[in-house]
Amino acid sequence: MAFQHFTPQQSVPKIKQYCAYQERCHAEVRDKLYSFGLNKIEVEEIISGLITENYLNEERFAIHYAGGKFRMKQWGKNKIKQSLKFKQVSDYCIRKALKEIDSKEYEKTFQKLAEQKLKTLKSEKNIFIKKRKLQDYLIQKGYENEKIREAVNNL
Repeated sequence: MAFQHFTPQQSVPKIKQYCAYQERCHAEVRDKLYSFGLNKIEVEEIISGLITENYLNEERFAIHYAGGKFRMKQWGKNKIKQSLKFKQVSDYCIRKALKEIDSKEYEKTFQKLAEQKLKTLKSEKNIFIKKRKLQDYLIQKGYENEKIREAVNNL
């Protein structure tokens, strides 16, 4: 990818289109603007304009992101939280996004994942290995240790 140079005036419509295409976090937009060859002051000015015009909203991004990862990839809250932290989303927005996940749906998804994994472990005779594999899978999916412990102990 060639390094592109745009003036701030050329960058604004491009970045608005970038933000309108899908929800973005501040870090993604900042990186994109720097890739246009803009300096820190220009980048911060443009970002502030995008926030004012509601093209960029970290809380909205976090809620969409968390909901999407939960629905599409069945991620648990721990994995969603880590991913949002990696994207430099504020703790406030992360907490708000995780609260938006329906607790009944969350519980149902957790149970479904545990049951599906257990079906794949039918041939495993050693109960300790079976429990360990179920636990590892649910940890990798990002579910809470308490929930996992409960599911594993109910085997």
